[in-house]
Amino acid sequence: MSALYWIAGGVALLLFIYLLVALFRAEEMS
Repeated sequence: MSALYWIAGGVALLLFIYLLVALFRAEEMS
């Protein structure tokens, strides 16, 4: 059961990092 929580947390963490990197690269471009 707890595996679902690990998967959901991992996806949320990856999405957060992706958004953070996207914002960082957007600032570097301009």
